[in-house]
Amino acid sequence: MSIEEQILDILSENSKITPLQIAEMTGVNIDTVKIIIDALEKNKVIVKYNTLINWEKTERAYVCALIEVKVTPQREQGFDAIAERIYRFPEVKSVYLMSGDYDLALTVEGKTMKEVAFFVAEKLSVLDSVMSTSTHFLLKKYKVDGVILEEEHTDIRQVITL
Repeated sequence: MSIEEQILDILSENSKITPLQIAEMTGVNIDTVKIIIDALEKNKVIVKYNTLINWEKTERAYVCALIEVKVTPQREQGFDAIAERIYRFPEVKSVYLMSGDYDLALTVEGKTMKEVAFFVAEKLSVLDSVMSTSTHFLLKKYKVDGVILEEEHTDIRQVITL
C-alpha cells in the first residue's frame, strides 16, 4: 500500500488526526506527510473533512429521506446533466447513479416530513427529465459510514437453570 493510500485510510477513520500523528503512524517524515496531504487536497482526492453527528441525540428538527428517481437521460449528456440539476438543490445531500429499476438515488434532508414531501412534489418531480420518484423516509440510523451510532445494549436478564 502506498503512503498516499495509508494517509487516506488514516484520515478516513479520523479527520482530526494531525500530520505529526500520521507521520508517527506511518514512519514518514512530517514534512512529507504535509506535502502529500496538500497535493491530495489540490487534486480533489481529499474533497472535504467531515464530522459525523448523531442528530437523534440533539434537539434539532431533522428528517432524512432516500429518494429513488427514474429519469430520461439527455442526448450527448446522459445522466450527468439531470444529476447536476438535482444536486444543486440545497435540500439534496447526495446523488448517486445506480443500476436497477431507478437511475438515481438521492438523500434529502429537511426539518419535517412535509418539507421533504413538498421538495419532491414542487421541485424534483416537475423537472422535465424526471419520470417517477419513490420516497423512503429514514426512521432511525444504526450505522453510518462504518460507525455504529448506538451503544451496544447489554443483556441484563438473569440466567435461569433447571
